[in-house]
Amino acid sequence: MRKTHTRTVSTLPLGRFQAREVILACSGCNSTYHSEELSQLVPSGANFGYDVLVYAGQAVWLHGRNEEEVVAELAQRNVRISPREVSLLANKFIVYLVIAHQRCAPAITTQMLLNGGYVCHLDATCDGGNPLLMTSIDSLSQIVLGNVKLPAENEKHIVPFLEGLKRLFGFPVALVHDMGSGILNAVATVFPGIPDFICHFHFLRDIGKDLLCKSYDIIRVRLTAQKIRSKLRYTAKQLKIQIDQNPDLIDALAVGLAHQPLPPTALQSLPILNAYSLIQWALQGQAEGNGYGFPFDRPQLAFADRLRLLHAHAERLTKTQLRKQWQDNEPYFKILVDLKHIMKDKGLWDAVADIKQRITVFERLRDAMRIASPSGPHGLNDEGSKSNIRTLEQRVTTFRAWLTSRKYYAQSPDVQKMIAQIDKYWKKLFADPITVQTPSGPIQIQPQRTNNILEQFFRYFKRANRRRTGNASSGRLLRTMLAQTPLVRNLQNPTYMNLLLKENRTLEDVFAQIEIDSLRKEFLLAKLDPEKIPAKLQILIAMHDYPARLVEMIEKAVA
Repeated sequence: MRKTHTRTVSTLPLGRFQAREVILACSGCNSTYHSEELSQLVPSGANFGYDVLVYAGQAVWLHGRNEEEVVAELAQRNVRISPREVSLLANKFIVYLVIAHQRCAPAITTQMLLNGGYVCHLDATCDGGNPLLMTSIDSLSQIVLGNVKLPAENEKHIVPFLEGLKRLFGFPVALVHDMGSGILNAVATVFPGIPDFICHFHFLRDIGKDLLCKSYDIIRVRLTAQKIRSKLRYTAKQLKIQIDQNPDLIDALAVGLAHQPLPPTALQSLPILNAYSLIQWALQGQAEGNGYGFPFDRPQLAFADRLRLLHAHAERLTKTQLRKQWQDNEPYFKILVDLKHIMKDKGLWDAVADIKQRITVFERLRDAMRIASPSGPHGLNDEGSKSNIRTLEQRVTTFRAWLTSRKYYAQSPDVQKMIAQIDKYWKKLFADPITVQTPSGPIQIQPQRTNNILEQFFRYFKRANRRRTGNASSGRLLRTMLAQTPLVRNLQNPTYMNLLLKENRTLEDVFAQIEIDSLRKEFLLAKLDPEKIPAKLQILIAMHDYPARLVEMIEKAVA
């Protein structure tokens, strides 16, 4: 017997208890023997069992609970723990999962080969100037393959990540990603000759931004400069005070809209409600859209269009007198006063006319590619129609012929740039299905033509972060969370869980087989976040003789 060690341990079945471990040593080989039973319950040197660790990790990262909620839940099971300890356990859970994921990579690869291989979807998300989180997922098995934090989305940072994927899982049968030059160059370097596809949604979104952004920005800036929203909201607020004093007005309005005679008692006050409702209708134009974001949704343009209609309708209403008294129409004149200056804003309305001409072009391409349909019910979850890729190619060919034959094409450099972009990425947009070999024989795989699988993936994490912290921004989450945290999504994949557990019953059993030294080493690596070097400093560091010049400068300063 070398020594006896006592520590306080907490597990879910037993709660908090004192564990007294007798440590034995062999005098012949000097080997040390610890309690196998205790090592299956709790990591070496730790005070919380594997089951508590798994509970905390899944509660925080999989179910979106905050630390205080987890503390309260564990207290009901006689496990006393602080919010800080919950956060630490949640991060340790990720590190254990990373090690287990890497160790079952051969089994994952074998499983993916049964599907014909893996289609590697790549995408990155960020929030302002924070580190980017890049993720890879196989669209066939829905397994998250790996993640990394990057200071910038360029080739030199992406290549090591792709090399790591290649070491663990081999070559993919295809890749799907956006048009970023960093990803394009990195993929060409690490996976030369592998079929490479551009996400149709990203492609169409980027082309639309290039085509519409200039005019759209003018509209947004001019609307803000005129402070029209504040003016209309103030007028509506004053009208609402009068409406609240006569609640029957809304019923009278409903009667009139149903083509029935208006109640005589409502004629005097009805213009107040009419003006108020028209203002609210105009303001709601700012929320118009199908959930795709710009350039598919253009709420600033919709708002401008509604302002023009509001002005026209208010002018018409000023010429009507329900009681033959023009004073009743004062609310309509207030609207006209609010809109007076904005209706004379030539810069605004020139931009509206220009963007509408450009939208005609963009919407025809959108229809040709059958993606992000305005009538689609899925919003950002839209994966495009299931049209044959050759049919889509023919539709875009027809669109290209239509656009290049128009007089407008020769007069617009932006439209010419749009066609150049289509030509540049043509082969990556409309590639043939891939024939792969499986144990059952050859099959054809047509990769998803959108990266929507990853867009949904990122939105899931951002929603969970809002639920846990109450913060709409994901910037702090990206800065503080471990890069491999998205692996927790695999725990909802039954196929993945079978591969991870093997002959084990639970995650706790899997984690108990991981050596403490491996955990500590991986934990140190996981906490290494990329540091974004200021652009001005990068220029200096890039000088080939930077160290010598730095030393020379200091020596001169102290001489």
